[in-house]
Amino acid sequence: MSGEFHSISGSKRSLHVQVAREIARSILSGKITQGSILPGEMVLCEQFGISRTALREAVKLLTSKGLLESRPKVGTRVVNRAYWNFLDSQLIEWMDGLTETDHFCHQFLGLRRAIEPEACALAAKNATAEQRIQLSEAFQEMAEVAESAELDKRRWMEVDIRFHSIIFNSTGNDFFLPFGHVLTTMFINFIAHSSEEGSTCINEHRQIYEAIMAGNADKARQASVNHLLDSKHRLSS
Repeated sequence: MSGEFHSISGSKRSLHVQVAREIARSILSGKITQGSILPGEMVLCEQFGISRTALREAVKLLTSKGLLESRPKVGTRVVNRAYWNFLDSQLIEWMDGLTETDHFCHQFLGLRRAIEPEACALAAKNATAEQRIQLSEAFQEMAEVAESAELDKRRWMEVDIRFHSIIFNSTGNDFFLPFGHVLTTMFINFIAHSSEEGSTCINEHRQIYEAIMAGNADKARQASVNHLLDSKHRLSS
């Protein structure tokens, strides 16, 4: 492990986060293997060029995400992958570029299929008047972007994320909210990679929108299932 890391620079406030990111990416990529023991504090502090306080804060952060555990007389050990918190939005950001993009998108699509159709059904039943207004405003902007002569990809991505985020916030079920945050974090890479060139799936979004606005849970669920078919996304088999 000697020489594994390089000196980190930055503000004291963010220093431990930068260190945590570097260690996390080494773990997530397999460079540091599951079950291995990290070098001692003095070694890591020297490699990163940081204080023991900053290192301990970094270890504490990674422990909260399920990547590390510290034991007396043993040291800091990398936890088995089964316990890593892959639903942590910060951990998802740190994974960027470490996983083959198609594989990442297929896994993300699988998560959406398991959760999003039911979120749409619940939104159809439980969305408040204010949330329906927000969803309507988001969809109208989607339609405007989709119908423009030249697609503004950045604007489309922003409104697409907002549209789906409103749906999760409209479920009336607090346990869906964390998944909404996770999906929002993943959406940026997914939309950029999986959408066909110039395609917005506006008709599929319209079906979801109209079903939710009509309060038809079954139609909203089925419209979401249809939207998440493999054939609707530019992914290799």
